[in-house]
Amino acid sequence: MTAVRRVGVLTGGGDAPGLNAVIRAVVRSCKVAHNVNVMGISEGFIGLVEMKVRELTMADASGLLVRGGTILGTTNRGNPFRYAYRRPDGVEELVDASGTAKKNIEKLGLDCLIVIGGDGSLSIGERFWRELGIPVVGVPKTIDNDLFATEFTFGFATALESATWALDCLHTTAESHHRVMLLEVMGREAGWIALHAGLAGGGDVVLIPEIPFKFEPLMAKFRARERRGRPFSLVVVAEGAAPEGGAQVFAGEDAVTGWKRLGGVSYQIAREIENRGGYEVRATVLGHIQRGGTPVPWDRILATRFGVEAVRLAVSGKFGHMVALRGDRIVSVPLADAIGHLKRVDPNCQIVQSARSIGIVFGDEDPETVDRSEG
Repeated sequence: MTAVRRVGVLTGGGDAPGLNAVIRAVVRSCKVAHNVNVMGISEGFIGLVEMKVRELTMADASGLLVRGGTILGTTNRGNPFRYAYRRPDGVEELVDASGTAKKNIEKLGLDCLIVIGGDGSLSIGERFWRELGIPVVGVPKTIDNDLFATEFTFGFATALESATWALDCLHTTAESHHRVMLLEVMGREAGWIALHAGLAGGGDVVLIPEIPFKFEPLMAKFRARERRGRPFSLVVVAEGAAPEGGAQVFAGEDAVTGWKRLGGVSYQIAREIENRGGYEVRATVLGHIQRGGTPVPWDRILATRFGVEAVRLAVSGKFGHMVALRGDRIVSVPLADAIGHLKRVDPNCQIVQSARSIGIVFGDEDPETVDRSEG
């Protein structure tokens, strides 16, 4: 086994609270425990194509534990296999620049590449390992908590904290004005943030991508609350939720890569609720507030443990693997087993059943049953 003397680290995809904590752990673990040098790669995989790199020292790692974002920068357009090349005439086209990335890795003398990212970035990392023979270790990252093979990802707890805080704020104004308040949260194809926020923030209705909804149960819930002297309601909407037989709502699409950005479904739902029941409805899209800010202690600890174990995998030569949380332990799993299939909410899982047991409506219930549930 070749000794590992220099590793590269990059952050790809959307940012998440705790990214800097991972970078800090990688740098400190490399220096303190293994005497390994660290090269920081800027703007995700793009930095490998365009040689945007710098050495990271212990001084660079100082103060990162509580700092949101990523000091290395990140992007959703950083796939070297589909690199957005700008021609002299200004037109962008997708080209395969993976060969350039590999040559630059060799020039830099990197013995391993630590990729911190979600399913997309880790899929690129797996191709680097499988197709190009580049030693790669993965660190799972996403606020959506939808990565297969790990129980939790760092960033999720902080995003949940933000969503719950927002619900707490909306509760008082909803009660004051007797309104139906909708809070749209992130998650893409998974409803983990919406589900947990609905439980933590006292949501009356939770709409997630895994459970197509109908409007009749929602209206029954609102009417039942009115009869009980609660003429207001809180609805948590995952950005990927869609009505039964309907389509998801997208806020935009990247003209070059074709990547679609979800968002805005809560406004459509609000209009339909108003039309059906005459309620005064307001919708709030929480947006990137969920991605930013200081990570909560849980995310700082998980990110640190992930970073330390990623370095341990690198120096032990266990490439093509990703660190993952299983129970109270950090383990390693093959990257190939961790990508390509998202961890989504099981509509029959215990947490959904718990939510139903306390009266939270998901939009797939019988309206008459909902109407009776509030007494």
